[in-house]
Amino acid sequence: MSIVSLTTDFGDLYPAAMKAVILGINPEVQIIDVTHSIRRAGIREGAFALYSLVPYFPAKSVHVGVVDPGVGTSRRALALKAGREGEEQFFVGPDNGLMVPAARRLGDMEVYEITNKEIMLKSGISATFHGRDIFAPVGARLSKGMPIEVVGHRVSDFVDLDFGNVGIDGPFLEGEVVFADGFGNVITNIPEAAVLKFRNFGSQVEVNGRKISFVQTYGFVGQGEALILIGSHGFLEIAVNKGNAALQFGLKSGDPVAVRVL
Repeated sequence: MSIVSLTTDFGDLYPAAMKAVILGINPEVQIIDVTHSIRRAGIREGAFALYSLVPYFPAKSVHVGVVDPGVGTSRRALALKAGREGEEQFFVGPDNGLMVPAARRLGDMEVYEITNKEIMLKSGISATFHGRDIFAPVGARLSKGMPIEVVGHRVSDFVDLDFGNVGIDGPFLEGEVVFADGFGNVITNIPEAAVLKFRNFGSQVEVNGRKISFVQTYGFVGQGEALILIGSHGFLEIAVNKGNAALQFGLKSGDPVAVRVL
């Protein structure tokens, strides 16, 4: 059974239209909702959601990502193929960097501009809902085995995206917030390797001027206590046991994070 995943900032209602289009083209496909709760126009958050999950999808999976504040403008529509030969996965979405970190994580990447109108929604293309009219039908056709070359020509000048810089300044490890999940856990762009150069589990550190524990998991501190850990995604995460770190620390995507060794 083929798989199409959906990642959007749509909330309710609109994902159903995309699913209807996909199923109309490939009734046998399995549709997986990664999330439809990305912050409105939160391209980096959507990119991180895809990045953190793609290694667990089987070969030939198709990922349709629609966090698209540029919909209807001159921004291009893209399809990507990434991964080792025979283990490739596919990505469909806007040319704003949304899909690039996830595709790069899989390995070799090819990027194509979607220009073939024959594989788009037959009833016409709206100016405001390319998720339904372009990305969903192209993703569905890829899930049925359509060669990616059919979508259009290959490009190299696509919009790139990464999760920002991580730096070391004396006793400080400096990065920024990438994503806050539904529990209020704050995920930074600071990778595990950089963190472990500073302290081992059980240490006390200071995060943005506040002293907290560096532990292995949430239950190693009391209820309501703040902590940092290495999350399942492999990045430094700020959390509050049975609480909301994003609210307690007042952190959102793009905010700086400084970790100081004590």
